[in-house]
Amino acid sequence: MGHILVQAGAVSDKELREMEKLASELDRPSWKFAYFMDRLMEERKRGITIDLAFKKFETDNYYFTIIDAPGHADFVKNMITGASQADCALLVVSAKTGEFESGIAANGQTTEHAFLAKTLGVNQIVVGVNKMDDPVVNYSEDRYNEVVAELKKLLKRVGYKPDNIAFVPMSGLMGDNLKEKSENTPWYDGDTVLQAFDKFEVPEKQVNKDLRIPVQDVYKIKGAGTVPVGRVETGKLKVGDKVVFMPSGITAEVRSIEMHHEAMKEAEAGDNIGFNIRGVDSKNINRGDVVGHVGKEPNVVTPDKLLQTQVIVIWHPTALSINYTPVTHLHTAQVAMRFAKLPKGMDYMKRNDKGIVMLQPMRKVCVEKFEDFAPLGRLAVRDMGRTVAVGLVRDIVDS
Repeated sequence: MGHILVQAGAVSDKELREMEKLASELDRPSWKFAYFMDRLMEERKRGITIDLAFKKFETDNYYFTIIDAPGHADFVKNMITGASQADCALLVVSAKTGEFESGIAANGQTTEHAFLAKTLGVNQIVVGVNKMDDPVVNYSEDRYNEVVAELKKLLKRVGYKPDNIAFVPMSGLMGDNLKEKSENTPWYDGDTVLQAFDKFEVPEKQVNKDLRIPVQDVYKIKGAGTVPVGRVETGKLKVGDKVVFMPSGITAEVRSIEMHHEAMKEAEAGDNIGFNIRGVDSKNINRGDVVGHVGKEPNVVTPDKLLQTQVIVIWHPTALSINYTPVTHLHTAQVAMRFAKLPKGMDYMKRNDKGIVMLQPMRKVCVEKFEDFAPLGRLAVRDMGRTVAVGLVRDIVDS
């Protein structure tokens, strides 16, 4: 993504020189592009993305916000928060022998991320077949074809239509096929990454629904006070609006709204924003809270309720049974949920099993029915550092 920012003109020559110098000082010269998104020193030293980063760039057709989400297994919970805010995605896979195969294994990261992206509502993707420059791959058309054939099988199983997806042979390091066609892949006549991005369709913005903003983070900024950050999933937010944070019920007035450090009077569905509120301590707002207008509060589910969910198990070393209580991710929230009832006729569920499962939250959390507010009605169940199951909330009933 750093190299795309450079080629799209979103990064100045001065910034590029600074990153080259820093990468050289850290003895990682080939990582200079990663540092545009990986701002934390720990990320730069370890060479992995830990938290989310947001950057904007423009193409011929669109204005994009990049949410750079972690791929590393230890930080998938942050990747889920990022993916839940995205309209479309670049799914990057390695063309290197061994790396690709481990990614598409049953418990591999490519498999996990593909399922998560689809479940979290990312319906449009471009696939980047990366590291084509590696000596093991050496821009091989045969290896590219082999990788694409396997990916098409996986993406079809996940629920995508592979025939509508661009699979771009690329090199994030060397810049092949990011913006310009590469001479190293004369056998490839498809789109570059940026050309494929320009063929995305803007999803319909749900501006006529009630306001819902899952809080992704909250900052205390000197001189400004408390600034929650998140994506407007539905509705509109205006300066001066009275809002409520659920499940706590804390109310506040919106003093200002910003997107990419530019002030705006109004934000609408699809915008990633920060907004300044009066008279509320940042300690009283948490990731996973959901913002709505006073009088049209987001729905809160308590432990005396059950979520009727449509679930598919994508990985588990053995099987899941009643009373299994893993962490469940909904929008930006994480909460332990108990498997209270399995599908009819099932005593346990194993990989690829699907059906209606009743889940009981262990504490208060904002959840909506999928048909009412889709972004707040999707869930991912995680355990042992892996995504175990994904699903949708069909109904909310008394336990």
